[in-house]
Amino acid sequence: MLIKTLAIALSAVLLAGTAVAAPAPQMGITSFAQLSTPLPYPYDESADADAAVAKAKVQARAEHKLLLIDLGGNWCGDCRVLAGTMEQPELKAFVEAHYVLVSVDVGRMTKNLQIPGHYGVDPKKGGVPNLLIVDPRSGKLLDAEHTAALEDARHMTPQALADWLAQWTS
Repeated sequence: MLIKTLAIALSAVLLAGTAVAAPAPQMGITSFAQLSTPLPYPYDESADADAAVAKAKVQARAEHKLLLIDLGGNWCGDCRVLAGTMEQPELKAFVEAHYVLVSVDVGRMTKNLQIPGHYGVDPKKGGVPNLLIVDPRSGKLLDAEHTAALEDARHMTPQALADWLAQWTS
């Protein structure tokens, strides 16, 4: 009876058009101190950001995934912690299953600001990392009020980062 009730409730949610987030992966590490060092430098400082984002958006649309635009700089400790955490096997597999990730170097808030500007986001107001989660079909920014939520990533846990990324998926 319980299984039938749950199935009916899930069907109602799906029919109502409300997305249900995919469950976050369980992280194999509990502390950022367990990350491999040196932490990655995830931002290509010489990349053509507009071309990279356009290519990632096309790929995300074709693969029916969300577009994840990671705005940051290699100087930023929180950006590097986020990148190192996303390289953990369980989170990397989750991100690859649900997102097309593109990292955009914004320097010290001096370049490629047209990317967040296109979505009405000013990273100078929130800092980095600044994550834009975009529906590539509509171009709608899904996390408009939360783009800078991970700017203090070092003070979270690896599981909290995984949970944050999972909440936008379905």
